[in-house]
Amino acid sequence: MNTRTTDAPTERGPRLEPLEPAKAKSLYLKSRRDELAARSLELHEKHVGSFVDFCDREGIDNMNGVSARTVHEYRLEIAERLSQSTLSIYLSTVRQFVAFCESIDAVAPNTAERIVLPDRNRNARSETLDADDATAILSHLRKYYYASRTHALMALLWHTGIRTGTVHSLDVSDYDAERDRLRIRHRPETDTPLKNGENGNRYIALSGDVSDVLDDYISECRQEVTDENGREPLFTTKQGRATKNTIRRNVYAATRPCATGQGCPHNKNPDECEAAERTNAASLCPSTVSGHPVRRGAITHHLRQDVPEKVVSDRMNVSQDVLEEFYDRRTEDEKAEQRRQFIKNV
Repeated sequence: MNTRTTDAPTERGPRLEPLEPAKAKSLYLKSRRDELAARSLELHEKHVGSFVDFCDREGIDNMNGVSARTVHEYRLEIAERLSQSTLSIYLSTVRQFVAFCESIDAVAPNTAERIVLPDRNRNARSETLDADDATAILSHLRKYYYASRTHALMALLWHTGIRTGTVHSLDVSDYDAERDRLRIRHRPETDTPLKNGENGNRYIALSGDVSDVLDDYISECRQEVTDENGREPLFTTKQGRATKNTIRRNVYAATRPCATGQGCPHNKNPDECEAAERTNAASLCPSTVSGHPVRRGAITHHLRQDVPEKVVSDRMNVSQDVLEEFYDRRTEDEKAEQRRQFIKNV
């Protein structure tokens, strides 16, 4: 329970007064009622409500415990389902909410000003991990961090193109080493639903190389723990099933160019760059990507390797219409040349 109150003034400011997130939300909305139009107030309620729900899931029941890092963790959780522009709007509202809480001694002073908003011009729907970058990342992990959680995670994400939420749901028993495949299952009753529900249930074939990495990860590096439902998660921490935030942080950290010896494309000194120095701050790097661009890149790579669209659609659990509109990053010229290979003998 996160209910501790600061007992005395500190260097950071005056004593903080306990305040539950839901109560803080109510006070904030009342304070903005006279200055915001009805529609704007509805949006503020939605955005702040989303953050309050996050706090509830994370066990934060006192705004005294909210920091810039808390908001950063929230950002990682919602980033994959929102466009960059919408993400910026959500976080801007949350920053206003945090500033309000500062003003009533519920959050430590200067917290709001440390909340970094994303660049609204960075298009999250077009971000893609290129195959060359994926190869460099996996080669680096294989050489220096073989069979680590991050290596196994990135190898699986790139090879299968599955969602990070699907990775979060996997148990050791879902991996069939003898048949080189994964069983994907919708299990909402034990807190691991799939995005497409029962329609997401399927088997996914694995290459021998990826199975080898999973075998060694499970036998050598996986934390032998169970989750609160008595299940044995595939990806774990000492506390249990790796959270979605943990998985996202691993992906952000692994896709930093400087982390794989490619140097910094932004001419920053790694010794002075927060994104390079701190794994939890890796998402601040403009060149790093989240799980969804990895999925988009993996889908595009499969298509460029002439895997039929129907096979990709079934394997990645995405309709062919959505695949073509949002995931396939091949150019029209590439598609034409690939079609030529199928008709050259006709």
